[in-house]
Amino acid sequence: MEARTLLDAICVAAQLKDTTRHSYTKNGRHESVAEHSWMTTLMAYFMRDEFPEADMDKVIRMCMIHDLGEAFTGDIPSFEKTESDEQKETELLYQWVHSLPDYYAHEMIALYDEMEKRETVEAKIYKAIDNLEAVIQHNQADLSTWIPEEYELNLTYGNDKVEFSDYLKNLREEIRKDTRKKTET
Repeated sequence: MEARTLLDAICVAAQLKDTTRHSYTKNGRHESVAEHSWMTTLMAYFMRDEFPEADMDKVIRMCMIHDLGEAFTGDIPSFEKTESDEQKETELLYQWVHSLPDYYAHEMIALYDEMEKRETVEAKIYKAIDNLEAVIQHNQADLSTWIPEEYELNLTYGNDKVEFSDYLKNLREEIRKDTRKKTET
């Protein structure tokens, strides 16, 4: 990628550092979308040995790019996001992706398509990690930052996304134990 093209692309992605999510960090500030994406990427890296059948480098790429659309629309919590919000985010994201050099545009479009369909093991792993990171982050945040819906949501969010993997089901259960411990004290 040419130097100017790289700098322009990074400037767009860097907006995610200042785009906050609904969730909070353990120190009480809003988490950024970039922090969430970084943590999902790190989780995928640490899970590499758990999924020998999967191309975990692809999962890592999925985690890195999965919320780039929020550089254009901001973050809308999953329990508030509408189909119209999804469409707008996708349109703006794809406009930007098509401005990238062909190799990256084609690769990213293929990854987004695979992530949307969730038919491959890699796409299933990515989506499970995306959901699980959100509940892990909530468990790390102070309980005073939770809204009423999150008490139940933190026990159930992502359950459907982990069903294909014993490892991920076990991880989800450990997260659920942390949630119960946090909310019962």
